[in-house]
Amino acid sequence: MSDFSGKVAVITGAGEGIGYEIARQLVEHGASVLLNDVDENKAKSVASEISPEKCIGVGGDAGQVDVVRGLVSQAVEQFGRLDIAVANAGITLWNNFWEYKPDDFEKVLGVNLRGTFFLAQAAAKQMRSQGDGGRILFMSSVTGHQAIEYLSAYGMTKAALEMLAKQLTSELAQHKITVNCVAPGATVTPRNLKDDPDYEAHWSGVTPTGNVAYPADIANAALFLLSPVSGQITGQTIVVDGGWTRISPTPALDFVEDE
Repeated sequence: MSDFSGKVAVITGAGEGIGYEIARQLVEHGASVLLNDVDENKAKSVASEISPEKCIGVGGDAGQVDVVRGLVSQAVEQFGRLDIAVANAGITLWNNFWEYKPDDFEKVLGVNLRGTFFLAQAAAKQMRSQGDGGRILFMSSVTGHQAIEYLSAYGMTKAALEMLAKQLTSELAQHKITVNCVAPGATVTPRNLKDDPDYEAHWSGVTPTGNVAYPADIANAALFLLSPVSGQITGQTIVVDGGWTRISPTPALDFVEDE
């Protein structure tokens, strides 16, 4: 499962957190990776940190169609082909339903849905032209399975991504391209810690295992779905949440109300 020698991947939103860890693990196991982040300097810095030879960093807003199409083109230009596309970029904008702003709604849908859809389209076209299949992975969330207050728009996008993976199965499987999702539960990432500095303590207390996840936990599931051994798995979602979706309690969300 861990041999990705000769494989080429594009990963969006990979300057830190889960995307970074997926990129790091893929390179560690032999792949070449085009790593994207909205912050170009960060993308280039972390790519060099992972591997100056096998990882290149490219800036750009992964919610823009021309950007994600360009990422696929650049991966092929740099490494000669494309085997893996991970639509990891996503944004979370907390607010209650009553006050949610149209501009924030458009931002969330733009990155989480539009960018993912058109990255998958561009990647699948390249994989189809190569003729030997590929792997596409969407980053969903437990909020696509269970409701959490203040995340109506975000949760909607994550549920939509899982439906998109199911839908694309009927069109891509004949080309040996699989499309799957990973749905992380509470995970310690810079973005979550920025929202809630006490994130780990809050969420570990309501997770059945007593622990939150770390990016490596999510990346481990991702690499399985991206690997050669998962060829008979498509249109599926792996939930990595320590059992949270089975009981679904939430901690206090005071940090939203305090904003």
